[in-house]
Amino acid sequence: MSDNKNSYESPFCTRYASEEMQYIFSADKKFTTWRKLWVALARAEMKLGLPVTEAQVKQLEEHVNDIDYEVAEAREKITRHDVMAHVFTYGQACPEAAGIIHLGATSCYVGDNTDVIIMRDALKVVRRKLINVMNNLAKFADQYKAMPCLAYTHLQPAQLTTVGKRATLWLNELLMDFNDLEYRLSTLKLLGSKGTTGTQASFMELFEGDTDKIKQLEKMIAEEMGFDSVVPVSGQTYSRKVDSKVLEVLSDIAQSASKFSNDMRILQSFKEMEEPREKKQIGSSAMAYKRNPMRCERITSLARYVMIDALNPAFTAGTQWFERTLDDSANKRISVAEAFLGVDAILNIMMNVTDGLVVYPEMIRRRVMAELPFMASENIMMDAVKKGGNRQELHDRIMDYSMEAGRQVKEFGKDNNLCELIEADPMFMVTKEEIDAVLKPENYTGRSSQQVDEFLSECIRPILEANKDVLGENFEMKN
Repeated sequence: MSDNKNSYESPFCTRYASEEMQYIFSADKKFTTWRKLWVALARAEMKLGLPVTEAQVKQLEEHVNDIDYEVAEAREKITRHDVMAHVFTYGQACPEAAGIIHLGATSCYVGDNTDVIIMRDALKVVRRKLINVMNNLAKFADQYKAMPCLAYTHLQPAQLTTVGKRATLWLNELLMDFNDLEYRLSTLKLLGSKGTTGTQASFMELFEGDTDKIKQLEKMIAEEMGFDSVVPVSGQTYSRKVDSKVLEVLSDIAQSASKFSNDMRILQSFKEMEEPREKKQIGSSAMAYKRNPMRCERITSLARYVMIDALNPAFTAGTQWFERTLDDSANKRISVAEAFLGVDAILNIMMNVTDGLVVYPEMIRRRVMAELPFMASENIMMDAVKKGGNRQELHDRIMDYSMEAGRQVKEFGKDNNLCELIEADPMFMVTKEEIDAVLKPENYTGRSSQQVDEFLSECIRPILEANKDVLGENFEMKN
């Protein structure tokens, strides 16, 4: 955190995002990657017969990390060109290689390839944290797979589910996001060395028309930077749809996180579940008794930002002219970085929350039992039909009793007395003991428990097993 309190500081850097993700979008990461790309270019050109020596490549390698930012900034003030300022600065550190740095390349060789590398590295961090959130929810779902709770449609009590089954709904959406992220990572390609309009004309000149060497050049650069391939065709830049597609994945993760956090906020209001809470955490400056879902509220807030931010590269992709325009630059350097910083913050909080979810079984059961008579009435009616009752008459009577029981609850604040009304009616031919036997929440959760087992076994555990080396990460909330 900067000591200067007189200028704006991004909350992503001071409050939310991890240092790891911040470094990926730092100036040092950007400009050292530029130098690594210049090394890769020089090495490939040397191997393919251009007048580049091993000594020059070695000197470039030795000075990848010692960037003199003061020289670069001073040079950029003169040239008004960041790439050429850094070519000059690199050349000052590598005098023997100064003449071959950036040979045949355009600015987008370092700029765009670096952007792709940064997005790849940032996606890997997102992937790791997402897997840990999934692991936490998988353990939670398994632990509570058989605990009955109210399900809700239209935010009104519906048939029962289980606490663990509901957790699989959150987990399944994250699984969808994980699969999309895997696809995006596996298909991410470098721009390569395409030249000013994507035709590789400068390399045709350098290699005297040898197209095989030009293709080899790109292959060698891609392999050195950890990629299988480069984009097949481009203008000066890689298609800005790449940024849009990457941020679609981040937006999807934000959507899933927001769904989770909103559900948790409602459950905390119901007093059924809570996010973890520090012993001295203050919920309200005025109301000392309050336990506000502050972490989940932060997830909701950050997710909203990321979802809206994903529109930026979509508009940029749709408004690029021909082989390139520069109206993308200022927007993308903000929107892409902040989407990653936002999702990083979201996943940090989700790791914390899902690792310490608090469940209140007695409160959950109390709320179930308040609604269960309505759900059990169908079973009671069918038993009465088996004893010789008329289904339609029984149905009409239950509907009347249900409305009366609902009126007692809503208008007078009394307990649900539906079962008492049914028991007192000889038409149903049922005793209190028989009704009590029906009022078992475990009988109304369908296949919830089995669904949890099947989902975890078939869909989640294979992923966790394949990535067990990254499991166990947690995040401690500091503010």
